[in-house]
Amino acid sequence: MDRPVKITTTNLNFYHGAFHALHDISLELYENQVTALIGPSGCGKSTFLRCLNRMNDLIVRGRIEGEILLDGHNIHAPSVDVVELRRRVGMVFQKPNPFPKTIFENVTHGLRINGIKDKNVIAEQVELSLKQAAPWEEVQDRLHRSALDLSGGQQQRLCIARALAVAPDVLLMDEPASALDPIATRKIEDLIEKLKSEYTIIIVTHNMQQAARVSDVTEFFYIGKLVEVERTETLFTRPKFKQTKDYITGRFG
Repeated sequence: MDRPVKITTTNLNFYHGAFHALHDISLELYENQVTALIGPSGCGKSTFLRCLNRMNDLIVRGRIEGEILLDGHNIHAPSVDVVELRRRVGMVFQKPNPFPKTIFENVTHGLRINGIKDKNVIAEQVELSLKQAAPWEEVQDRLHRSALDLSGGQQQRLCIARALAVAPDVLLMDEPASALDPIATRKIEDLIEKLKSEYTIIIVTHNMQQAARVSDVTEFFYIGKLVEVERTETLFTRPKFKQTKDYITGRFG
């Protein structure tokens, strides 16, 4: 890879109580690249994703071993501010989850948490992030109406704008289009392609066609283990391992 490494995981293990959910995951995730995580349900994709911004800290009896570096710094170091980490490593969830507030208030939520009070700065950032996430033309005349009045696809793009408003380095996306219709899904995929010039994007998807369309690199997970990492075109056309081939050809999953 000719891009700088953004995130490195070394011998990463995660446990839900006695259940060993992730087994010795070691990999590098590169800047300005879309990485897709694929694999059958329950294989550890979303658990791995949530390790990257320490959302798994919220799991009762959750336990992590190994190391995760963001720009060379251990995200579990005692000095790490978890709120700041989650600003830098934003998350977009499977189902759109706008707050029951106005469109404007949704986008400004993270800015206010981070202590930004200047009204001009806030207004500029709202417009910028909505333009980045592509719903600006559709919502600019109704910023002070409820976000819950938007369609599902618009709500999801609003949630992406909310994540972008605080200027993250990395955007984690956990099946961001699985609850959307094909037209809204296409808009999300076009948006991912556009955003990768500015952000490192890691996307969990069950849709292998989507992984093939949007990602530069694909990682195949199976029963908590990382089986194969390869350039997306190579993985889908010339997988190295039988498990990968069986999965992408539909023999299980």
